[in-house]
Amino acid sequence: MLNLRRTLFAAGAAVALGLTTMPAVAADIPPPDTVVTSPNVTHVLNIPKPAPIAATINTDMAFQGDYAYVGNYGGFSIYDIRNPKKATPVSSVVCPGSQMDVTVYGNLLFSAVDSSRSDDSCNSTALSADHKEAWEGIRIFDISDKAAPKYIKSVETNCGSHTLTLVPGKGWDKKKNVYIYVQSYNPNATFPDCQPPHDKLSIVKVPLKDPTAAAVAATPVVFPDGGNETQPGLLLPTSGCHDITVYAEKDIAAGACMGDGVLFDISDRLNPKVTARTTDPNFAFWHSATFSNDARKVIFTDELGGGGAATCNEATGPNRGADAIYDISRGKLVFKSYFKIPRYQADSENCVAHNGSLIPVKGKDIMVQAWYMGGVSIWDFTNSAAPREIGYFERGPRADNSGGGVWSAYYYNGYIYASDFHQGLEVIKINDRLTNGADRVHADQLNVQTQQSYREWGWGHDD
Repeated sequence: MLNLRRTLFAAGAAVALGLTTMPAVAADIPPPDTVVTSPNVTHVLNIPKPAPIAATINTDMAFQGDYAYVGNYGGFSIYDIRNPKKATPVSSVVCPGSQMDVTVYGNLLFSAVDSSRSDDSCNSTALSADHKEAWEGIRIFDISDKAAPKYIKSVETNCGSHTLTLVPGKGWDKKKNVYIYVQSYNPNATFPDCQPPHDKLSIVKVPLKDPTAAAVAATPVVFPDGGNETQPGLLLPTSGCHDITVYAEKDIAAGACMGDGVLFDISDRLNPKVTARTTDPNFAFWHSATFSNDARKVIFTDELGGGGAATCNEATGPNRGADAIYDISRGKLVFKSYFKIPRYQADSENCVAHNGSLIPVKGKDIMVQAWYMGGVSIWDFTNSAAPREIGYFERGPRADNSGGGVWSAYYYNGYIYASDFHQGLEVIKINDRLTNGADRVHADQLNVQTQQSYREWGWGHDD
């Protein structure tokens, strides 16, 4: 596919100096469906969605060993990535239910279901949540055979599971159990299993020796006095959390909770405690969170427009639909700046801050992130007050104006993997002096919402 370079990389501008912030003009919008990258980024491979789930959109990802796991509204797929340049699908499981976000641990895969179904099976059909018999929650699969995963257990949770976060046990418990923090929201008085005010998490305890015994073990209320419900411009009033990222080795978590940004103490896995909370008049929907490796900063994303709107344009501006960078000082969240991609998108392109992960560069805070039709951005927030983009990958507007784009973009063992709604799995490589040190860092597993320090990964040859 033709590989153009966006004109925002003006003549003579070095990548190391970051992108310019000149306003975009019509000539800057790439031709429809055309791949464009910064000079330091290469599009390595595109793998179309496997036929069994080709009609439904890709969602979140997880990684383990030589495999990538890609969620999809129709189920999930497993890819062999031992050679990223020749990555191939291994299997697909057809098991519908939005969003089917996935996380993996050992031989287990956990998936989130936030659309009420007629039952918990993979043959279920949609059924309104006002029916008591409707089901939503999490599904557990045995993935010991990558070519033939087996569905082994479901756990129903109040208001379903929009997203989920795996939390390892502590001390003696670490080898016995894992915990799944289930994020859900948007209750309704007509829903028997999703009553207002909700404002809570469901915590599922999974015995590793008998995962079929998994069950809800606690339902702590995050907002006992109510969350942010009246701020002008909110997408929805706070009634729970959209996504939680845990940093288990430090016993902390960051919650993106609709109208609120939250820090937790998770030293008691079944009883997380809110230690700090903030709001932002520029944020419409607190969507996801990422800690810096030293846990002295946290990035929150604002999913302005719910992911379906064109917000990467001049009219929206740089401070909405963006990332917010906070320093964590004495346990409090201290706002430092916003980051938003400096490349304007066409009005037909849904674009907003979405899922990303750190690139493990010693002494630097660098992140790769999805922006729907804005593609993939690689950006440096080492200076919390002055973040800057250092590379990107994207496609031009879809020729049919149907929208879509990249749901998640994560760095794993030398490559960036991007889960695209329609295009499938993208494999991307950045070659830049700021990030090349990460090539020496190896992980055995990556669940982005379950952060591990780079030291746990292994620093590589320059340790």
